[in-house]
Amino acid sequence: MRISSRHFGDTMLWTLHASSGKAAQLMQKIGSGQRIQRPSDDPVGTVRLMQLERDASRVAQYQKNIDTLSVRLMQNEAHLDGMLQSVMSARDVLLAATDGSASAGDLNAMAGPLRSLTDALAQAANAKDGNGHYLFAGTLTDTPPIEFDATAPAGSRYRFAGNTGQQYVAVGDGVTQAANVAVENLERVLNGLDLAVEALADPAVDGSVPATRAVLADALDVLDVDGIDALSGKIAALGGAHNTLALLSENHAAMRVANGQASTLVGELDFAEAIEELNRYTMAVQGTYHAYGKIRQLSLFDVI
Repeated sequence: MRISSRHFGDTMLWTLHASSGKAAQLMQKIGSGQRIQRPSDDPVGTVRLMQLERDASRVAQYQKNIDTLSVRLMQNEAHLDGMLQSVMSARDVLLAATDGSASAGDLNAMAGPLRSLTDALAQAANAKDGNGHYLFAGTLTDTPPIEFDATAPAGSRYRFAGNTGQQYVAVGDGVTQAANVAVENLERVLNGLDLAVEALADPAVDGSVPATRAVLADALDVLDVDGIDALSGKIAALGGAHNTLALLSENHAAMRVANGQASTLVGELDFAEAIEELNRYTMAVQGTYHAYGKIRQLSLFDVI
């Protein structure tokens, strides 16, 4: 008669099952390279990894916002620079027109280029992005910022129809950056140029007449203040925004590296230790099988 019992057999089978399960878990960890496969493996480490994952996701979103915003700001800057060049070219024409030596024919000839520059300036102010939204209308992105009424008298045909509202984008923890620029007061430049064009296009124009000189002088003044100074200031502000975004991008890159290193420290498996532990479980399973087999073969006759 054998000395094993049902209880002994159940105990041995449970031991084999537990050891095999531990070995399987270790093999799973070795395969993934991660020591935490389920929260019970390390509750504190699991919470820490979840925090790091949330941080990584947040930083990734900030970087995505920065990349998108940088493109938008570059578009804004390019259009504003084009407007500034148009204003400066118009200023050169007006300066030439104020020269008392210019004849009526010369002044008439200046009206054409000045009108073209005015049209180019208005067109640039009404630029759109790839989604068909106006860049310089503030928060009224479906409304053209500069409207033109051909039926109105010269000097009042252009109107700013946008607003100065800001569209803010989150680029860091507690940090936002405006994504848009408005062209408020640019209608003053356009209306001043419109009056100057009308004066210069008059066949009987006389540059020495005080009224004509006053129109040209007013146009020059508004070009300097609401044109060159205002546009230059907006371009400079965009340059500052680019620098801020570049610095934030560097900080986010450093944060991603730090988060990655922290995640590695918390969750990465120590392969040498895991393999050593796996070998111990494997040997235990093999030893248990061997011992169980030997014990089941024993009988009372073996000890008589």
